[in-house]
Amino acid sequence: MVVKRPQVAVAVLVPVLVMFGIGLWGIDRGGMWRDEAVTFQVARRSLPQIWQLLHSVDAVHGLYYLLMHPVLALHPGEVALRLPSLCAAAATAGLVAALGARLARPRVGLWAGLLYAVTPMAGHFAQEGRSYALVAAGVAASTLLLARAVTADGDGGGDGGGDGGRGEDQEDAPVGRLARHARVVGWCAYGGVVAVTVLLHEFAVLILLAHAATLALARMPRRVWRDWARAAGAVLLVLLPLALISSGQAEQVAWLRAPGGGTVERLLRSFTGPTMLVLGPYVLLIALALRHPFTPPARRGELSVPTVALPLLLLPPAALIAVSRHWPLYDDRYVLYALAGAPLLAAAGAERLVLAARRVGLARRDADGLMRGVGGAPDSAPAPAPDSDSDSGLVRGVRVPYAVTLVGVLAITLAFVSQLPVLREDRDPARRPDNLAVVSAAAAQRMSPGDPVLFLPSLGRRSALAYPKGFHGTRDIALEEPAPVSGTLYGRETGPDELRRRLAGLDRVWVVAEPYALKSAWYPSDPTERVKLTVVGEEFVPRAEFVRKGSILRLYVRRAPTM
Repeated sequence: MVVKRPQVAVAVLVPVLVMFGIGLWGIDRGGMWRDEAVTFQVARRSLPQIWQLLHSVDAVHGLYYLLMHPVLALHPGEVALRLPSLCAAAATAGLVAALGARLARPRVGLWAGLLYAVTPMAGHFAQEGRSYALVAAGVAASTLLLARAVTADGDGGGDGGGDGGRGEDQEDAPVGRLARHARVVGWCAYGGVVAVTVLLHEFAVLILLAHAATLALARMPRRVWRDWARAAGAVLLVLLPLALISSGQAEQVAWLRAPGGGTVERLLRSFTGPTMLVLGPYVLLIALALRHPFTPPARRGELSVPTVALPLLLLPPAALIAVSRHWPLYDDRYVLYALAGAPLLAAAGAERLVLAARRVGLARRDADGLMRGVGGAPDSAPAPAPDSDSDSGLVRGVRVPYAVTLVGVLAITLAFVSQLPVLREDRDPARRPDNLAVVSAAAAQRMSPGDPVLFLPSLGRRSALAYPKGFHGTRDIALEEPAPVSGTLYGRETGPDELRRRLAGLDRVWVVAEPYALKSAWYPSDPTERVKLTVVGEEFVPRAEFVRKGSILRLYVRRAPTM
């Protein structure tokens, strides 16, 4: 099949623009939630302060914070916070399209890239000020580089340089050197992109498992395996220091729970679409892509869409879910990068459906010709072969260029329209676990300059760190050392005895609390947190309360002395 570069360029560029447009819609939703607030306040610290923080917490996000530091230095705002994720999501849509075009044909790439762009999960993380969209882009880029490196390896011939110095070998020597150079550059680029990706988030290392399965399914020669193993080994060496440091910070993921029975179904709906109108056809197309009778299997050492997309879709989530049965580490966002496999398979299934329809149409046309006793009208154009490059179709007897491609684009447009309510709802700040801007606004309305504030627990201080204007002039009664100076996320608080002394001189205090912290079942291990609960509960009574999603603002006044 002859692939025209303009067709590939269009197939890649259109998904990029669509993903960028969808991600840009509602990106300034009017508030950060807790994880975004961490990015916002950490990335705005000085580089030495960020480095100090990573020694005790959040090492797994260290590279992302360093990348976000110059971005937020230029313009510290919510749009700037999310813009790198939006650009990464748009790049991922283009990379998925490039993969489809390389492994199949341009229209398959176009369909796959558009399917990725209209998936609500992709749109969600395109507007998230965290590293997951960047990780997805890195995985898609590394998968494309793997496909190119494998091709260069196959074209590069053997490892030797010739068979004895004959004239024709000397003539071909520059070509051989260029091929070897291209092979080395290709694998270095692959290893470098994977290394950066796993440093953005270490769970992306599972992509190596998917890529190994791809090489096995494609029955790659030993030379390819050797080159891949070298690149993968270098990636693991780069990741090792981060893995050792982050293993000592495992308490950060203590909130995760073992996957339940509905985990796989939720992930399937996230990858394909939450509505049955999209989910059903999507799954059928994926199943169709994995059936063998429609096209012969790829030749030995040749990549195809199923050999690349199926391991990418299945193995990282399956491995993380299996590990999380015993050591909870799984969350959907950690395997966002596996989403790229679903649209690739669905697009490949649609392509097989097109080829099957052409075979049926061709067979029917031949049968009609035999019934008339002729092989076809003498002045009619021959029907294209089922696997030809023809992308035109007949509409009322008129041949329409790219009709097949346009029908696929129309189907994807209908899928997008059917999911518009989901996409619109996702842009509501209430869809996030909390909205720290609302908490800060409530504090600004009800607190006065000089009012003492107690954060329960200390991580409740994130609303004041993300939106300090709402707490301007108030006194943080438990804070000993601010977060940037102390090398912590939320600041270092005073000891229990000093906190008792400070609270003893107060007649009223505002408490900004997480909902769970005000429940009787919560018993903190930190002694300072226990003093907060004890003193406030025994010496103060609530006077007013304002509940905002994810936070409670409560005014306490000192109890009247008993006679």
